[in-house]
Amino acid sequence: DTFEIYAFSYGPNPDDEMRRRLRTSFDQFIDVSKLSDQDIAKQSEDLEIDIAIDLKGYTQDSRPGIFSYRVAPIQINYLGYPGTMGAEHINYIMADRTLIPEASKDFFSEKVIYLPNSYQTNDSKRQISDAQFTRALVGLPEGAFVFCCFNNSYKITPALFDVWMHILKTAPNSVLWLLRDNEWASANLQKEALARGINLERIIFAERVNSPEHLARQRLADLFLDTSPCNAHTTASDALWTGLPVLTLSGNSFASRVASSLLSALNLPELIAPSLKEYETLAIKFALQPKILQDIKEKLAANCLTAPLFDTQQLTKHIEQAYSQIHERQQTNLAPNHIYI
Repeated sequence: DTFEIYAFSYGPNPDDEMRRRLRTSFDQFIDVSKLSDQDIAKQSEDLEIDIAIDLKGYTQDSRPGIFSYRVAPIQINYLGYPGTMGAEHINYIMADRTLIPEASKDFFSEKVIYLPNSYQTNDSKRQISDAQFTRALVGLPEGAFVFCCFNNSYKITPALFDVWMHILKTAPNSVLWLLRDNEWASANLQKEALARGINLERIIFAERVNSPEHLARQRLADLFLDTSPCNAHTTASDALWTGLPVLTLSGNSFASRVASSLLSALNLPELIAPSLKEYETLAIKFALQPKILQDIKEKLAANCLTAPLFDTQQLTKHIEQAYSQIHERQQTNLAPNHIYI
């Protein structure tokens, strides 16, 4: 009741369920895909927008130039880009204390809005398909321990792949289930696995399917191995939503601390490794001592219903508090400053 919400859409216009849901969620949903950056800024000014949120940052098909024309008195970098915009015209970045520790906030050109739990918005209505997947159906061996990673293949570094292969060697009854990005990536990953002494039948690729089915089939896996220095973001929360534990390596950058933020908001610090060695040790322990992992899965299932990560309404209230505080500062001619919710 306090806010009037406008969406400015400059991307594709697919006729799908999410697009239809979004269109009905705003007071106004405006397609600006055919307008120039300057014209979009002018339209925003004419509508007297108070706070503008850039949901793309420096990512594919983004248009950060729009914000260089100052589309609103307050401009925020949020969600799409895991780092600072390095631009004086972006006033704030939305984050949390795990993503940007106090000691790191001076490395951001924006002032930090510190949300109390995880910064990441999650959809508590996220649909999981009722389709009954079996291991045989997706090419996974029965009885094996299934490590998986459904991140895009460009996030897999040689150093991390070395560790994954060592994990497979140490846990002989295990396989690694990866997303098939393209034929070249799959062939190169297979070649590198062979070079490290791993038989190809232990590297299994999942074809791309729609989101509800992808969520459902993840339940066939035992443990999601996160990538670093660029973590899983939505991919991690997808896995956690299905009840699949995510083992992450916490780094020093925003992008390398996202999964740690999600796990902290689920009260699962035992899945956050502080070093690559500890990451490897934990992965092997979970594979060889399944009772420990089963206890974590039960804790994850319970926490999904009670912990803050998937409490969309609570996060909404925290974001609204942030908007109210920064708007009040702006109205009283106070410069942007770090905000703690």
